[in-house]
Amino acid sequence: SCSAMDHQPKFFENLSGAGKAIGVLTSGGDAQGMNAAVRAVVRMGIYVNAKVYFIYEGYQGMVDGGDNIVEVSWESVSSILQVGGTVIGSARCKPFRTREGRLQAAFNLVQRGITNLCVIGGDGSLTGANLFREEWSGLLEELAQKGKIDAEAVKKYAYLNIVGMVGSIDNDFCGTDMTIGTDSALHRIIEVVDAIMTTAQSHQRTFVLEVMGRHCGYLALVSALACGADWVFIPEYPPEEGWEDSMCVKLSENRARKKRLNIIIVAEGAIDCHNKPITSEKVKDLVVQRLGFDTRVTILGHVQRGGTPSAFDRILASRMGVEAVLALLEATPDTPACVVSLSGNQAVRLPLMECVQMTQEVQKAMDEGRFLEAVRLRGRSFENNLNTYKLLSHKKPDAELPKTNFNVAVLNVGAPAAGMNAAVRAAVRVGMTEGHKIFAVIDGFEGFARGKIKEISWGDVGGWTGQGGSILGTKRTLPAKYLEKIADQMRTNNINALMVIGGFEAYLGLLELSAAREKYDEFCVPMVMVPATVSNNVPGSDFSIGADTALNTITDTCDRIKQSASGTKRRVFIIETMGGYCGYLANMGALAAGADAAYIFEEQFDIRELQANVEHLTEKMKTSIQRGLVLRNENCNENYTTDFIYQLYSEEGKGVFDCRKNVLGHMQQGGAPSPFDRNFGTKISAKAMQWISKKLKETYRKGKVFANTDDSVCLLGMRRRNLVFQPVVELKSETDFIHRIPKEQWWLKLRPLMKILAKYKTSYDVSDSGQLEHVAMLPKEAETGAI
Repeated sequence: SCSAMDHQPKFFENLSGAGKAIGVLTSGGDAQGMNAAVRAVVRMGIYVNAKVYFIYEGYQGMVDGGDNIVEVSWESVSSILQVGGTVIGSARCKPFRTREGRLQAAFNLVQRGITNLCVIGGDGSLTGANLFREEWSGLLEELAQKGKIDAEAVKKYAYLNIVGMVGSIDNDFCGTDMTIGTDSALHRIIEVVDAIMTTAQSHQRTFVLEVMGRHCGYLALVSALACGADWVFIPEYPPEEGWEDSMCVKLSENRARKKRLNIIIVAEGAIDCHNKPITSEKVKDLVVQRLGFDTRVTILGHVQRGGTPSAFDRILASRMGVEAVLALLEATPDTPACVVSLSGNQAVRLPLMECVQMTQEVQKAMDEGRFLEAVRLRGRSFENNLNTYKLLSHKKPDAELPKTNFNVAVLNVGAPAAGMNAAVRAAVRVGMTEGHKIFAVIDGFEGFARGKIKEISWGDVGGWTGQGGSILGTKRTLPAKYLEKIADQMRTNNINALMVIGGFEAYLGLLELSAAREKYDEFCVPMVMVPATVSNNVPGSDFSIGADTALNTITDTCDRIKQSASGTKRRVFIIETMGGYCGYLANMGALAAGADAAYIFEEQFDIRELQANVEHLTEKMKTSIQRGLVLRNENCNENYTTDFIYQLYSEEGKGVFDCRKNVLGHMQQGGAPSPFDRNFGTKISAKAMQWISKKLKETYRKGKVFANTDDSVCLLGMRRRNLVFQPVVELKSETDFIHRIPKEQWWLKLRPLMKILAKYKTSYDVSDSGQLEHVAMLPKEAETGAI
């Protein structure tokens, strides 16, 4: 792989798969998104001229051979992107655990010349693959001795290369932030919890929900964080002795505070500190006996494995599938079997056995009662989730809280984005825990100027995580024309710090306030911005709150439109997405929905390009896939409007396909926030409030807060693998203010991926991938490709 010295981007054109055969299988428990991974492996494999084979029914099919191992074409994987589970089947396989079984499997692979395997499954499946690889040359020699293959074949197929992708809804694999299927399982859980909350609310009931996770509490923990559950039981962090009392006290306190419902989440593998199981029935009986509350148990079971994969899982699996093929092409006899995974927002390759060993360490730590160690081994993302949950779910009695006498104001600015309310809730609760008084500003800077500001308490934000839009109200108005009035309000209410949750206007607003510091002392206080906009166009952050929810809305709609197009045959849909000048939604929506093209402002296109796309679709209509999907960002080009493109396609496609258009509009700003947005909003906002506390302490002199340095007005953003505070003034040079987008955007690197999967020839810069890292060295906070 290229060294950092030469700085030449490395393109994969020179990596050819000619003469290579790749087998792809799914094994172990199924997970949503496996099909997206299979599709990406097949298409990328064919793209680099390798042969690709489906191995049906996991290792069982490899042992049985025959029709279970089939060469596939581009069209074989059409229309599977939106299907849950795995279309090539998965089975538990006893024979593969024996040497005879593996001997037979090796024979079946050699007959077809397959020496590259892409395995999508859990740690068991991947460990099996590694053993198979280690035994490979021995198995071939034995086959030669038995006269089943000739000496030529032993030489020709001497090495087996293996690349794994982790498909598991539990997210129980160390070294990867998010496994394929985890985000979709969270979607299913949150849909159910949201539905149960409305009925629990009506009857003042307590619900005990049991979610999957025999050895890993990730799903339980993250869903508890995402719905503000009262109590959660997970295997890695058993409750302390006497938990029964403290839980019942907590539940009755919440009832006394006029909370009409209680939600308790139990992981199926939950235990107490003596390693005894804690079951959902046991929890229910306890609540009924001690408190007499009307209590129901709901076991979610296999619902969590089902349904369509979320946008996040489709994009994750597509990125991993392409990366897996690259890893197989670059593999040498000496490279260890690796897994491709995501760390923060970056694709990485890790030695398979290191990950497996670390995953087993966690189990060992739990068995031996070293629970703090188990949490630490799960990684920084898991640890953060746990700490944030503890911080937000239990209100300490007032007597125990510190008193700082600082007042912090929180406001929403810009257009509504799903997840804003989760961010406000976290800010209020963390702020109170830190000892501040929190003030909520209604209707952004405009409301601020009008004095629409009131103190807000712990209970006021209960139940906010699942609410879409902005409960505080939000406006696009910038502060410049109200500076005098806002300064007055800050003085009157004695506001010592500002937290602004919003989009590009929030960023401009903070720039204006920091420029006004020379004139107004009131603005010499710590200010922080948390990015929240569906457009994902804020400089200094890879992600913004609300973009994931919007992406899921776009993906769902595209799925439905594709169905309509398939039914009518030979129809192309042109879909317009939001985003201002930022092509994030159009580009990522196209990747997640399996579109043929996406027109965006960041990549200029002309009439020749449009012509090429029409010809490409004309060719496609000759195959068995007779439908097309084209996404267009609303501002990608002022002359090539959605109508223009629609008319052009209609005219050029006459007699071959007909055309329809669809403008998605403001539905992209609404809806209940996705699990990713709830958690990203909660965690990033909690971190921002802790920064405010630190800055307040640093800038408090002689009885007042005075902060006038650049680093006291920051934007907190997600950058590759870390959450970073960046002075807004320093971000000016990274911003295109005319088009309201960052000058450089990470997701443009994924653009060729979409084109390859849609059968376009393109060049794909792979300089970022290829280095094998080690698990122990991974920065222990890949803070959120995972949430």
